[in-house]
Amino acid sequence: MKKNQSLSIAQAAIIAAMYVALTMLSNAAGLASGVIQVRISEALCILPFFTPVAIPGLFVGCLISNILAGGVIWDVIFGSLATLIGAVGTYLLRRVSMWLAPVPPIVSNMLIVPFVLRYAYGAPDSLPFMMATVGAGELIAAGVLGMLLLFALDRYKHVIFRTPKS
Repeated sequence: MKKNQSLSIAQAAIIAAMYVALTMLSNAAGLASGVIQVRISEALCILPFFTPVAIPGLFVGCLISNILAGGVIWDVIFGSLATLIGAVGTYLLRRVSMWLAPVPPIVSNMLIVPFVLRYAYGAPDSLPFMMATVGAGELIAAGVLGMLLLFALDRYKHVIFRTPKS
């Protein structure tokens, strides 16, 4: 295995592990699932702004988190896909503006998660209400915390996210 492949796998695994750890922290506080949720781990969804290896890391981390949190199969599948879509969107918008980095995770989760809550868990609230609450939680996690993380990492991006020469 080449150095670049090993580094990419290691980085993705570290991102997945951080996502799981932060989700379990949110879960312990009762904020990782439900109609009102603020997953601290969603702040990591800005990482594709710096590196594409964050995309599989975030997806796998979310998948593992949803399983560990006791999510039903539809939540495991579609909740994880919402994070994957958000991560890909952040990567695609990285050259447009750093301010757009948190928008794809906010929008994808706001549009997908309420349907999971309604149809997988039978949440009685209206879809627009759940879109607003999930969107607000994502705005806090990905928008505020994510942007703080983006600005903190931007200064050191060439050190943290560099790729070694083969």
